[in-house]
Amino acid sequence: MLTVAIGTYGMNAVDWEERIDLDRLRSQRLARLSDALERSELGAVLAFDFANIRYMTATHIGTWAMDKFIRFSLLCRGSEPIVWDFGSAARHHQLYNPWLDGPKRARAGISVLRGAFHPDAGIAEELARKIAAELAERGLLGAPLGIDIAEMPVLLALQRAGIEVVDGQQLFLEARRIKTGDEISLLTQACSMVDAAYEELYEFLRPGVKENECVALVAKKLYDLGSEYVEGVNAISGERCSPHPHVYSDRLIRPGDPAFFDILHSHMGYRTCYYRCFAVGSASPAMRDAYVRCREYMDRAIAAVRPGATTADIVSLWPRAEEFGFANEEAAFALQYGHGVGLSIWEKPIFSRLVSLDHPEVLEEGMVFALETYWPAKDGFSAARIEEEVVVTADGCQVITKFPAEELLVAGRRYWTVGGPLPLNREAQSHLNTAAGRGE
Repeated sequence: MLTVAIGTYGMNAVDWEERIDLDRLRSQRLARLSDALERSELGAVLAFDFANIRYMTATHIGTWAMDKFIRFSLLCRGSEPIVWDFGSAARHHQLYNPWLDGPKRARAGISVLRGAFHPDAGIAEELARKIAAELAERGLLGAPLGIDIAEMPVLLALQRAGIEVVDGQQLFLEARRIKTGDEISLLTQACSMVDAAYEELYEFLRPGVKENECVALVAKKLYDLGSEYVEGVNAISGERCSPHPHVYSDRLIRPGDPAFFDILHSHMGYRTCYYRCFAVGSASPAMRDAYVRCREYMDRAIAAVRPGATTADIVSLWPRAEEFGFANEEAAFALQYGHGVGLSIWEKPIFSRLVSLDHPEVLEEGMVFALETYWPAKDGFSAARIEEEVVVTADGCQVITKFPAEELLVAGRRYWTVGGPLPLNREAQSHLNTAAGRGE
């Protein structure tokens, strides 16, 4: 059973109310990873991925280094984790991370900087020597070492040191698959910050603003609220909606445009993936129809989520790629989609007709994942996109993304004519809204 309510609290720690227990968060995450290691055939796991390092060691040096693979951590059977960190970060962790026992398990170390170090400098060999020494000390040098991601020089150096290197990513993701109560609270809090960002975006969105201005507005709101990292804001409008390009531009938003957004940020490491869709000024009948269908696919999926259901049960409710204009499921990947959310944007379980029908995963209480649906409009350029994050509960699920999405919202000012308010459901081309234009 979940240990805390699925809700949000204040952003600060207080003495008069139990909120997030960070000591419990750290200890429960490490316990789950240690248990997964004990159940495996591995002797140890080595992490270069920042999310896995954070899950294992509760350390963080900022997001600037997430793509550099410069730090690493090791967890051996029956032992506490060791982290080798970037320069002075190691000293900082010795001083301020007491759970690492000072210099005993918070050490300086460096990897190969994505090849920037000269190959003859021996950086990869020194890394392998450090790992081999720890394995040998614990009698694990002959056991397989699981690695999440690593650069080729590091893999080769580990093999030359006599270490059998195998895939360790599955172990990490299996440990992270079910969230603790504190993790669920942090994920819910992260969503509440996006709720606020969407409220501000809805007030701002109107003809004449640019997609990149919307991105800037959302990023500022999230950072003002205390976001650790705004990974991206996907802002798509007008003719760019179909096919979905997955990147924002400097396009000016026009009257009658569809516009959808995906907001991805991190609160204390815990992420969001949260789409919302709007019409600007008014919505065409084609856009409204697309939204209704997109919402139906979403609601069917949410209604089917419960412990014991599978990812195959969910994706079977969604349309085949050919039904919305794609040659196959690979070409349509991530348009009808679901994925776990935690310290990473995409974790287990994955929901996609590409894989889930043949390789279903069972849903369990405590999972947190996002479900995404998409439908192109019959006008050839508009499209609807909706995403909800849910927590699997004992008897179903609870949605933690709360900005309204049950019907298509129209953003921007309301226009008035001599005969009253301009209809919100209308074509963007004025002549099509006359009796002659409608073919009457």
